[in-house]
Amino acid sequence: MFFFQFIFQDWKANKKNPKGRIILLLFRIANFCSKRRIYFYLGAPYLIFYKILVECCFCIEIPWNVKIGRNLTLFHGQCLVMNREVVIGENCTLRHCITIGHKQVKTGGFSGSPVIGDHVDIGSNVCIIGKIHIGDHVKIGCGSIVTKTIYDHLTVLGNPAVPMHERERIL
Repeated sequence: MFFFQFIFQDWKANKKNPKGRIILLLFRIANFCSKRRIYFYLGAPYLIFYKILVECCFCIEIPWNVKIGRNLTLFHGQCLVMNREVVIGENCTLRHCITIGHKQVKTGGFSGSPVIGDHVDIGSNVCIIGKIHIGDHVKIGCGSIVTKTIYDHLTVLGNPAVPMHERERIL
């Protein structure tokens, strides 16, 4: 029963979204296999199948070992790219054309990856880059570039992303 609870944990959150259900079901099965050594070896052919199907057919790069909380909602599953070190909390919403990952630093290496809190709503065409923390109950507007930490209960938008109340003061 544990296996079925794990793989169907996003099912209700994507009630009217069959593509999101399929992608997240495939992701949760691969994620289950990657977390347990015996299943990793038994599920290696499935992990290859997952990588080919999700990345090539659906054009979504969600590594099978990324940490994502329960009830992820995936709208318009298209052009979603994330790093394997990203952490996403519970009850989050992702839309199309989102990039979440690390950035290259001047020393030639890479920075850390973002940690996204619970109940975060991310609009389309958003880039979240670098070792930053996105707080709980945050809304990120469409087309925003986020490179700095965002605290709880804020709505941010723009390039660079700033809280909405500060943006109104600038304009």
